[in-house]
Amino acid sequence: MSASKANPTPSFGPFLVQGSGRRLTIASEFVRFHKNGIEFRSPDALDAWTEMTVELVVPWDEQRIQAHGVIVACQGSRHAGYVVSMLFTNLSAQSAARLHSLATGLAM
Repeated sequence: MSASKANPTPSFGPFLVQGSGRRLTIASEFVRFHKNGIEFRSPDALDAWTEMTVELVVPWDEQRIQAHGVIVACQGSRHAGYVVSMLFTNLSAQSAARLHSLATGLAM
């Protein structure tokens, strides 16, 4: 009998982050949800206070969540990559509830 490691966190497709002429596709394993924003890894530095849009599709839901936000922090180096913190602005009540459930149910 062989043992296999169970993965309790469902997988996502990639996320699309765009704004200020930049467009990034980010793998789900590099995204951390918070109730009012996200953190993600980026190969490029992003300037603080840059407005961006995130589009996410949850496979079991098949509805898109599109959230606008602002970059509040970007730390790292060009060699190791950057950790970007984005705070969401003007979320609808439905999107906020869905993102909150992702933050609490899929904490990474």
